[in-house]
Amino acid sequence: MAAAPPPVPWGAVPTVSQIRWQALELTAFVHFTTNTFTDKECGYGDESPAVFNPTAFDPDQIVGTLADAGFKALVLTAKHHDGFCLWPSKFTEHSVKHSPWKNGRGDVVREFADACRRKGVQFGVYLSPWDRNHPQYGGPEYVDYYLKQLAELMTQYGPIYEFWMDNANGGDGYYGGARETRRIDRDTYYPWQQIWEMIHKLQPATLIWGEIAPGCDVRWIGNERGEAGDPCWPTVNPKRWLGAELNQGVRGGSVWMPGETNTSIRPGWFYHASEDTRVKSAAQLVELYFNSVGRSTNLLLNVPPDRRGVIHDNDVKVLREWSGIMRATFQTNLALTAKVSASNTRGHDARYSPAHVLGGAAGSYWSTDDQELTPELVLSLPKPATFNVVRLKEYLPLGARVDDFALDFWNGKQWEQFAAASGIGSQRLLSTRYITTDKVRLRITKAAACPALTEFALFKMPLRLSDPKIARERSGLVAMSADFAGPAIHYTLDGSEPTRQAPVYQAPFPLPAGGTLKARAFAPDGGHASAMVTSTFGLAKGNWKIVRASYAAHGGEIERVIDDNPGTLWNTWTPDGSQGAPQEVVIDLGTSTALGGFTFTPRHDMTKGTPDRYALYVSDNPETWPAPAAAGEFSNIRANPVEQTVRFATPRRGRYVRFVATHVLDGETQVALAEIGLLAP
Repeated sequence: MAAAPPPVPWGAVPTVSQIRWQALELTAFVHFTTNTFTDKECGYGDESPAVFNPTAFDPDQIVGTLADAGFKALVLTAKHHDGFCLWPSKFTEHSVKHSPWKNGRGDVVREFADACRRKGVQFGVYLSPWDRNHPQYGGPEYVDYYLKQLAELMTQYGPIYEFWMDNANGGDGYYGGARETRRIDRDTYYPWQQIWEMIHKLQPATLIWGEIAPGCDVRWIGNERGEAGDPCWPTVNPKRWLGAELNQGVRGGSVWMPGETNTSIRPGWFYHASEDTRVKSAAQLVELYFNSVGRSTNLLLNVPPDRRGVIHDNDVKVLREWSGIMRATFQTNLALTAKVSASNTRGHDARYSPAHVLGGAAGSYWSTDDQELTPELVLSLPKPATFNVVRLKEYLPLGARVDDFALDFWNGKQWEQFAAASGIGSQRLLSTRYITTDKVRLRITKAAACPALTEFALFKMPLRLSDPKIARERSGLVAMSADFAGPAIHYTLDGSEPTRQAPVYQAPFPLPAGGTLKARAFAPDGGHASAMVTSTFGLAKGNWKIVRASYAAHGGEIERVIDDNPGTLWNTWTPDGSQGAPQEVVIDLGTSTALGGFTFTPRHDMTKGTPDRYALYVSDNPETWPAPAAAGEFSNIRANPVEQTVRFATPRRGRYVRFVATHVLDGETQVALAEIGLLAP
């Protein structure tokens, strides 16, 4: 019998570089610049290079910690929007060469690149198109400057596996002392084609991250929550800016441009001591992995160094716990000893045998005859095994061929479905309840072309207690719960880590002055414990009232600003004419209160009216207001719409608080506020 020809590739297919990139799975993002030392998220551009002075910078500690946690690549913010360069660029004085660190003779980019090579980690760079420091930003001279700096990074630091540049383009800045707002047309100001051609000429293997197709090799996933779409297709259609296609891609799109799912291990992108207790838990990182890598994208997790120039102990601890869970989960493929049968094998040819899904030679895969679009594959185990994770992979050189599939297990009498999903791509992970069986079946229920699968694997994730849930009512009453009965929740209010000797939660308790609550669930067997959960609360709002608002339509909606429910909001939109910024809200606290800062929560859907600039006043007289206790911008709130925390330079006391939204994103003609909170000194 003649050998069966291989399947014809279907649709767009990846390049060799894209296939290698997707095999990395985990990339670390490292945000490190003057912001680390000024406690900002987005520097204005007027920061002195003298503030950049890490006391114990150790790139081997940073890269080594990340490599031990499973990261195979790293992207460094060589220049953020503030314009400060982490390398001694020839084309600006705003760089490490005027920092006291190493007496101005240091090069952070060089040290990271070298550390990555020592640890076997691939190295990438981020070079912000926006520069709030450069005096000529907005004119043609800056474009030439940007290209020269790009050439420096592409020629002086060895192989660059990924080049990253985001969509922050223009706005307020220092601009060499001009202190003004500069706007540019992102379509025409940056010579995108010239940028791409330069990168590919100087670094042919570099993949370009972005939002433009065609042109970029890897796309943003459309949010900074670390959540890819479900499904998330690796293809898109040619378009100048991708927009809505970023999160889920386009089934059958003509350009292969896989997603990169980015988020931070902390609320912010740069290190802030105030966030030391707000590091994501190991359980949260597991969920991020399944919602990114498990949906055929790569996870780009930001882990920012602290002011010493190393990864903080809290982040290190979580990374170790997370990587331990991941290793314990994926070290043993329970399907490796199975016999595999299929409803169809392409041309009865052993080169396409179903046994290849157990991990055959590189380039091998199971496939069917062209007309067989809904085949079945069965794993028959030598004895019953218990699993709760399934992993599937397609043979990427032939394209993304499978649309929908379902999974069944043999319950001793019949097949029972336990999962169904759409899209496989580079990797599809499904987490399910613990299942014990000796047979598992994969059913392809819809495919654009005959399937080509390289893996069908089963794993058992170790038993873990879920993190406790913490909630506080507007009155200040705190309640905690676990997902199931049995574990005891121990907690602390003094900043220490809860142990079995800490107080046991028994009933809701008051916390009117706010504070930091840490909790952990402990199993009664004395063994398992959940990750530690930390919640920081401001002052209780039980006695607060809204005195007035500059726009108070929609009945009592203005009260939603202090209802302790971030899912509700006050909006100045009306059918007969919206009211844009500035808009203000005045709150009566009921009594004169010492205040140390405030929190602002934007509307969760980020559709319209989100403030990006503010002023907050404190007074004992609602008609007379001194200088603002705080004023400025919510940096990066567009892409990271989470609770914003602002600390006052000096504590204030007053009975009344006035919040003013002085500007909103994109100049919208409406203002939306979800929640305002206040912090004790």
